[in-house]
Amino acid sequence: MNDLIIGAAEPRDCDQLAVLVNLPGYRHGTLRAPFHSVEWMRKRLEIAPPGFTEIVAEQDGRIVGKASLQQLEGRRRHVASIGIGVHDDFHGRGIGSALLAALIDAADNWLAISRLELMVNADNVAAIRLYEKAGFEREGLFKAYAFRAGDHVDAVAMARLHKANGTRHPAQPL
Repeated sequence: MNDLIIGAAEPRDCDQLAVLVNLPGYRHGTLRAPFHSVEWMRKRLEIAPPGFTEIVAEQDGRIVGKASLQQLEGRRRHVASIGIGVHDDFHGRGIGSALLAALIDAADNWLAISRLELMVNADNVAAIRLYEKAGFEREGLFKAYAFRAGDHVDAVAMARLHKANGTRHPAQPL
């Protein structure tokens, strides 16, 4: 995996990103409906809201994964929601781990984000294992959270708290 490059998603990536998000396995783990166009992807990158970071994993000139981080605003400015997806043909190669590590680094060391949160389909055991390995904890189960492939699927809410410089999270007892 030494030739894996993690970088910012660019407009030039729109063709490959549209192919990626339309893959059946990739889409299975997301809330996306099928049939996203290259133009849809281009607009998504162009009109990204403030606090939005989208990165890609590239191997041999091919985009094999993507991840995003959306920092919230106001009294939840310390929080970001994340999402990760890997190309159907590249599972089990450490790409999800590399993307997650890049998001965690950005959150912890550059964006002053102390809480990362996500929703993951309850049947996505590999993703749940990846998030737990990175310090995410399960916070709840949402029954019939999303409609996928003709049926409802449950989702697990997960979060990771980062305490910078050894400071205590206010909710922790002394």
